[in-house]
Amino acid sequence: MADGKKVNVTKMMCMKILTGRNRWKRFLPLYCMVIPGLIYLVINNYMPMFGLIIAFKNLNFRLGILKSPWAGFSNFEYLFKSRDAFIITRNTVLYNLTFIMIGMIFAIFVAILLSEIKRKLFARFYQSLILIPQLMSWVVVSYLVYAMLSADMGLINKGILNPLDLEEVTWYSTPKYWPVILIIVNQWKTIGFSAIIYLASIMGINTDYFEAARIDGASKAAQIWHITLPLLKPTIITLIILSLGRMFYSDFGLFYQIPRNSGALYSVTRTIDVYVYNALMNNSNYAMSSAAGFYQSVVGFLLIISANGIIRKLSSENAMF
Repeated sequence: MADGKKVNVTKMMCMKILTGRNRWKRFLPLYCMVIPGLIYLVINNYMPMFGLIIAFKNLNFRLGILKSPWAGFSNFEYLFKSRDAFIITRNTVLYNLTFIMIGMIFAIFVAILLSEIKRKLFARFYQSLILIPQLMSWVVVSYLVYAMLSADMGLINKGILNPLDLEEVTWYSTPKYWPVILIIVNQWKTIGFSAIIYLASIMGINTDYFEAARIDGASKAAQIWHITLPLLKPTIITLIILSLGRMFYSDFGLFYQIPRNSGALYSVTRTIDVYVYNALMNNSNYAMSSAAGFYQSVVGFLLIISANGIIRKLSSENAMF
């Protein structure tokens, strides 16, 4: 009997091994399809991490990266000791917070509107329409904005203010208008992508909830407030956490191309990325630029960890990890 049991166990082990081998062979084509993506990921995301060492070097191209003398944290001092350090940090953080909050509200609003379109043809048309700005280059968008704000031939000055006998505005030298302009342009360009993500989550909600609510006499607003929004919470939290990770980054095209790098607007348009780019173009200090990128990455990582930790304590099922 004992020998029979040993034989059965051996057979079962052999069957598991053979099954595992067959499963591996069955999925081999899928593994091969993953290889190009993995190669791209390694080359594009992991190999450049070697360049982080530049942030701590006094870079000399004749000596190369490894033989260049160490500089410690002196490259980081450029950011923190600059007289503009507070302004560029304030602009970067406040703009990103505004983009996150306003973008979330409007993206959810647009997603709910799209979800109410019953005809598939119209739904696909409007979904494609709101994604067009996302596909545009910031250079193209900057020319569109310039066509609106140009002091000489701009649509707002010549087509709106002049007919109303209002004083023309020199937009590219008047800082007070630009926080609103940048927020509007950012939302116009990016809201479509976020709305599509929320729309996908809405379409995944079981329709039985809405049917039961309608039977109970709930209005559309009540259905949105008590069904749609609560079930969107995991998606909202995930997107907020990911956005917080980019808190110390700014969209370079938005803050550089749209204001056309106007010096008169630096107080409200210059962020860390724009500041580093201008410094790099003027001084060719690649080590300082690398230090700024390293600083932004570390702060972004800490923000993601902190935000996820807070959410895990408040609602563990909605945390990312």
